[in-house]
Amino acid sequence: MTLIEFDNYINSFLRKEDYAKDISLNGIQIQNSAPDSKQIKKVAFAVDACEATARRAAEQGADVLFVHHGLFWGACQTITGSFYKRISTFIKNDLALIGYHIPLDANNPYGNNFGLAAKLGLLNCEQFGSWRGMILGVKGELSAECTVQELAAKLMGPEKTPRAVLEFGKSKIKTVGIISGGASEDVADAVEEGLDCYITGEFEHQHFHLAKEMNINVIAAGHYETETVGVSLVMEKVQAETGIECFFIDEPTGL
Repeated sequence: MTLIEFDNYINSFLRKEDYAKDISLNGIQIQNSAPDSKQIKKVAFAVDACEATARRAAEQGADVLFVHHGLFWGACQTITGSFYKRISTFIKNDLALIGYHIPLDANNPYGNNFGLAAKLGLLNCEQFGSWRGMILGVKGELSAECTVQELAAKLMGPEKTPRAVLEFGKSKIKTVGIISGGASEDVADAVEEGLDCYITGEFEHQHFHLAKEMNINVIAAGHYETETVGVSLVMEKVQAETGIECFFIDEPTGL
């Protein structure tokens, strides 16, 4: 499978054409030396395209780095400073870069939000929340009521803790909305939907009092942590369906 064939395969289920208003450049962002002939043998997966993940991918012999946060966000940029370090690491190592942003947030079942919903065992899931007219989140019901702290523990696992748990709503929760990453402002949509708890990655200062005044529980699980899900699910799919060797690069930011 060549780089072009690999990206076509990825896009067959992530469907970047359905998210034309995404300001990031979904798909191949940096090609390799022969995108239509060089065979892809190993693919690295990570949340962010940065010098560290590119270097680690190259050191482990990857042909492609697949990420959620790519390098291009809808504006021209000089290739200097940090940006030069990132791009030069790819080019010097003939390492290709593929990035899928909103398509990887929104996808069912391989995206961040539906992946988190599956982890929590949410039932009766529906799309929820929009950005630039694109629906990217999910809402659903827990199989049994629980406290916010119990839900946070299930979400994070035994070895990790959320960035914040705001217990502003019901003591027992049943309905949950999820939008991964930096979607603090969408707590307003969760309030409008009458949800008991809203889960996102980062929760910003300016939305604290909104949540408190509107009596909704919030779990801020971390931008990075909530967006490891989609790349991991895509990695599992690629490995199972193509036989290409895959590995995940964990480069947490703590944010």
